[in-house]
Amino acid sequence: MSEHASFDQHASIYDESDTGSGRSAVRIASVAALGGFLFGYDSAVINGAVAAVEDRFNAAPGPLGFAVASALLGAAAGALTAGRFADRFGRLFTMKVAAVLFFVSALITGFAPNLVVLVLGRIVGGVGVGVASVIAPAYIAEVAPARIRGRLGSLQQLAIVTGIFLSLLVDYLFAAGAGGSREEFWFGLEAWRWMFLAMAVPAVLYGVLTLTIPESPRYLIATHRIPEARRILSTLLGERGIDIKINRIRETMQREKPPSWADLRAPRTGLLPIVWVGLGLSVFQQFVGINVIFYYSNILWEAVGFSENDAFVITVITSVVNIATTLIAIATVDRFGRKPLLLIGSVGMAVTLGTLTVIFGTAPLNAEGNPVLSGATGPIALLAANLFVVAFGMSWGPVVWVLLGEKFPNRIRAAALAFAAGGQWVANWLITVSFPVLSDASLGLAYGFYTVCAVLSFVFVLRWVRETKGVELEEMHADAGAVRGGAGHSG
Repeated sequence: MSEHASFDQHASIYDESDTGSGRSAVRIASVAALGGFLFGYDSAVINGAVAAVEDRFNAAPGPLGFAVASALLGAAAGALTAGRFADRFGRLFTMKVAAVLFFVSALITGFAPNLVVLVLGRIVGGVGVGVASVIAPAYIAEVAPARIRGRLGSLQQLAIVTGIFLSLLVDYLFAAGAGGSREEFWFGLEAWRWMFLAMAVPAVLYGVLTLTIPESPRYLIATHRIPEARRILSTLLGERGIDIKINRIRETMQREKPPSWADLRAPRTGLLPIVWVGLGLSVFQQFVGINVIFYYSNILWEAVGFSENDAFVITVITSVVNIATTLIAIATVDRFGRKPLLLIGSVGMAVTLGTLTVIFGTAPLNAEGNPVLSGATGPIALLAANLFVVAFGMSWGPVVWVLLGEKFPNRIRAAALAFAAGGQWVANWLITVSFPVLSDASLGLAYGFYTVCAVLSFVFVLRWVRETKGVELEEMHADAGAVRGGAGHSG
């Protein structure tokens, strides 16, 4: 995001005195969150195809890990540039561009003749993922009444996990219909290719539905399209106090200077403490290894003795668990607060990942070097993996997105959100690209690392993350001076 990007500086244009039912905001936010759906779909679709891709292109563990993780490089680039693009061309146009990128990615990966072209297609889709990961929560924040800000912000994660579920379900259906992911299905194309091509359907749906929602009122005011902004605000909130709200936004924009990367720096610590906290939340969300479950779980369960069909079923069930626990988080995040959910989640993740570490680290190996889960160890590993998803899904999955959307002061919001989102994708890439190599050495080693990160995430939240439940955005933003001086280190 550039120094001219004012993207999401004024996170919420409403306050607790807002009238209106919020139904319009919920509908608009739901459409915007479809970007998160494609984000989840594109991220997880590789799961069902990875074994077939490995065979089809004779990929070694290193190149295979890079192919799986390549979308994340594009995602980091997309996240870092989405703000400036959205400020220049509008939020809705940016959503349409993301939809086009998803559509193009589906075609390139579906018809890829070799691993290089497949990687190219994954990167194109990754750029769309990165754009969606920033534009959806930021747009939602710009139309969200404060009283339901946490719940609407959590729609992003709900859309992501729903996209993950449907992509894994589609993978399963194509593999089952063809008799295996490597087998030919329709028109002489293997089932794994159809897994990628199917993404074109939600991409088109996303693009069409963006035609049914309005432009962000804040963007319209920033571009001096006041009558349009007034009409949209009237639809959302009713006529009362509209001119006051518009004047408030205009005054805020006049006081604010466009943020730059330089605003994130601090003399002694390199970055402002609050930015370090945002980056830490993003990194820990990925370093606990959640995406290993959704990118590699099929080949993982096959490696420890389950059939391909059973591995697909297990993965689909896991994604359903993920949706259910995300719904729990949406229902509780505005009631119990952000910090308690994160702490509970860290404990649950540490226990379940530690269990997987012991099971995989002590299991005997077969001729191929894969651990053999005999007796009760197989069911225990399955239970631990799904309980890990429960712990993550009710805490670190949705809550991190909520915090990133609300914790930064207006002055640095755009640059800090982009920086944290970019860091999240880089961390995701590191975990994803390293897993094939780590697991080739020892699954116990891989899960041991994720366990340590889960323990550290608890310490991090306990020490540095500040509770934001019930805190008005203006109160958090007023802390900008303290943040600048090094206070407010707890986020």
